[in-house]
Amino acid sequence: MLHPSYTDLMKTINSETEGDTPVVNSRYSIVLATAKRARQLIAGEDAYVSSRGKKPLSIAVEEVSKGFVTIEPEKPADEGEEQAEN
Repeated sequence: MLHPSYTDLMKTINSETEGDTPVVNSRYSIVLATAKRARQLIAGEDAYVSSRGKKPLSIAVEEVSKGFVTIEPEKPADEGEEQAEN
């Protein structure tokens, strides 16, 4: 079983955001973020928490829960294209 739970992670991530719109609306966002961070750890990046005897995914979940890794909200596709043209 995963500790902390998905709901705890969602509360932690959304509590750090400004405004009324939550960054994370589903478990899928958390799964993607932690999987991406786990791949970074496997590739050789240093962990922000104690990693002794832990698997990369467990380290990634702990980093997200402690706020070392954040999930950024998506920007609308139109906004990104306009900035690229300027």
